[in-house]
Amino acid sequence: MPVDSFTGKQIQKGHGLMYVKKDGSVYWFAEKKSEKNFFMGRNPSNTKWTDHYHKEKGIRLESKKAQAGGGKETVAGTKRKKGK
Repeated sequence: MPVDSFTGKQIQKGHGLMYVKKDGSVYWFAEKKSEKNFFMGRNPSNTKWTDHYHKEKGIRLESKKAQAGGGKETVAGTKRKKGK
């Protein structure tokens, strides 16, 4: 699968836009927002909504399912023993 040239996210087959320059270099974009930011010359490492920013800053990327998991989280060492 191609990867968005600005955000670093994977693009599903049949989606996105492929931009080819005269010199033969190919750029893939998942959405118009990333395409516009790329051609404006913005740095993806300084744009907070991109994967490049999260990887550089060491921010862990989590899926929406993990965030919606809610109250069943346990922290290691906090389980109570029975009988005490």
